[in-house]
Amino acid sequence: MDSAHGITINGNELFFRPGETILDVARQNNIDIPTLCYLKGTTPTGACRICVVEVEGARSLVTACSTPAADKMVVHTESPTVIESRKMTLQLLLSTGNHNCAISDSSGSDWTEFQLKVQQDDGSAELCPVWGDCRLQDLAYRYQVTGDGFEATDCPYPMETVNPFIVRDFSRCILCGRCVQACNDIQVNNAIDLGYRGTMTKIIAGEDVALKDSDCVFCGECVQVCPVGALVEKDVKYNVRQWETNKVRTTCSYCGVGCQLYLHVKDNNVVKVTGVEDAAPNYGSLCVKGRFGFNFIGSDERLTTPLIKENGEFREASWEEATGLVADKLNAIKDEFGPDSLGVFTSARITNEENYITHKFTRAVLKTNNIDHCARL
Repeated sequence: MDSAHGITINGNELFFRPGETILDVARQNNIDIPTLCYLKGTTPTGACRICVVEVEGARSLVTACSTPAADKMVVHTESPTVIESRKMTLQLLLSTGNHNCAISDSSGSDWTEFQLKVQQDDGSAELCPVWGDCRLQDLAYRYQVTGDGFEATDCPYPMETVNPFIVRDFSRCILCGRCVQACNDIQVNNAIDLGYRGTMTKIIAGEDVALKDSDCVFCGECVQVCPVGALVEKDVKYNVRQWETNKVRTTCSYCGVGCQLYLHVKDNNVVKVTGVEDAAPNYGSLCVKGRFGFNFIGSDERLTTPLIKENGEFREASWEEATGLVADKLNAIKDEFGPDSLGVFTSARITNEENYITHKFTRAVLKTNNIDHCARL
């Protein structure tokens, strides 16, 4: 690497490539610079100003996510000036809207009493649905900040609960813009954007309609990138906590792309799905089926044993009996009417390998090309 491109961060002399930002160089060298609005793969905006750092010779603090690294630049990521700025930013964010985690009680009552109360009543409106899984809360604990230093401001917009998969709580939105970047730059759906101005600013869908009435395809990318509790899966809210689940990595079976995903499992039931970030081919992104179409796994209507209908009634049967009956019926039909009188319809909910076996069975055993797939409809 060209030794002329050198930057010093916290006393460490590091190399960088042209075009890389201070944040890029820091993360490549395991130097932690906190962020809220930064989203990998999109154009950085520096909107939240949590990632500010001190650059020797600069007139003011600069945002690490949007400031290009420069030769002989000297950077301090945790100087007293930087910490003071981050604390002020966090205080302002916590005083705006409803950030009622266990950081502080906006009513001014005893903090310990508040923490005990919200733990006792996990479904209470006093407790944020992403308590314990919130980047804003993490930073508030890290820098020992509450929002009590400023007068609390109420959100003028009600919660949006009419959508089938996503709850939008504008009172918890910090206007970081990550959801907008995810929708417009990563998924390229262009369903949401920043609307209005000043204290009335909000994330709007279309001409400020509900997500279900907009161009939203409910891929859930916005939910995955939201650093706070403004966007939450409808089935998850107040029903599932991060620490109650185990993550199991697997491959989505809905189509042949091979998206990598995490199944969040609680009591042996899949309760949530997220994309695996930094893993090909999807890098965290999922479609609506991959992210939200998992309830069939634990459905009470799933068959657990083969059924054979006799005299209009179903009875349970062994796999050997069931497959033998199907084979006899298929052979009889093929002998009487020919192989093209048969057709096979496969499922997107089984693996690619199972679909391949079905295709081979149809063409090689049944001797017909009449095979189709439900994902095409």
